[in-house]
Amino acid sequence: MLLWIIIIAAAVGLALIVFGSSRAGAPARSGVTPKKIILPVVVLLLVVALGFGSVYQLQEDEYAVITTFGKPSVVNTSGLKFKIPLIQKKTIVSKATQGFAIGYNLNTGASIEDESLMISVDFNFVNVDFYVEYRVIDPVKYLYNSREPVNILKMLCQSYIRDTIGLYGVDDVITTGKAEIQSAIRDKIVARLEQEDLGIALVNIAIQDAEPPTTEVQQAFKAVETSKQEAETAINNANKYANEQLPAAKANADQILQQAEAYKASRIAEAEGQASRFAELFAEYSKFPEITRQRLFYETISRVFPDMKVIILGRDGSQLTTVLPLDSFVDAEAGIPADVG
Repeated sequence: MLLWIIIIAAAVGLALIVFGSSRAGAPARSGVTPKKIILPVVVLLLVVALGFGSVYQLQEDEYAVITTFGKPSVVNTSGLKFKIPLIQKKTIVSKATQGFAIGYNLNTGASIEDESLMISVDFNFVNVDFYVEYRVIDPVKYLYNSREPVNILKMLCQSYIRDTIGLYGVDDVITTGKAEIQSAIRDKIVARLEQEDLGIALVNIAIQDAEPPTTEVQQAFKAVETSKQEAETAINNANKYANEQLPAAKANADQILQQAEAYKASRIAEAEGQASRFAELFAEYSKFPEITRQRLFYETISRVFPDMKVIILGRDGSQLTTVLPLDSFVDAEAGIPADVG
């Protein structure tokens, strides 16, 4: 724009020179005509304008699309660049990620109901706000394949948002299904942009807010959400308690099992000892059955009546011979009294 202003000014200056030289009149007293002064100034202005129009600075986050006789080319690298003035035209396109809002005003935050109000699959109304991020990946297609590619992207987003929200219940939209909904919308838009070939790519689309359109319903959903969070908290506390108690219970169970195994082993050893003793006793009984019976009798009496004494009488039963403790008969290896009274 500045280049054209300088060129127009130079053209006006030349016209004034020509007009002044065509007028009849006396020459200047000093001998210096306006033509001699203005012409070099005009030429200098033209040179400066052409030089200014041939140099430009390109930043790292910018593309430069240069058109030469209508044929575009792209400059990607940053730095000081040159172009042919008047022949080549420069258009700067940003490489940076940009974004726009759907459902609310990005500057004021005010809701735009025409964009945010939607209906779910269970026939409930819901206000959903989105923020869309995009970037230019092909500046030539961005400039020349469509007139307003960003508006086209916004209309595609609105269409697929409504289409996807209509497949989910209001609970999913407001609470648990946001990530799945965002992913489904993103996949649809990415596939459609590949078909449209607009030169822009979708970076991200995210739900900023989702709520019922009326205050009463909002409060009801908040109560439901609070109950769900309380239920999750209770489950987490129960799991924590279980994790704390289970190791102790397992340790106690292991201790009981070890005690039972030890008791089992002791009982088996005791039973095996008694069986071995019985086998030895049976072997002795087989040799001397009468003596063995008498010995078992005295052992049993000594256990039942530990303080009992034995009085031994003569064969006729009239004369008291002696009084002995029962242990003497139990421990004696040979000889068993004939009569015990």
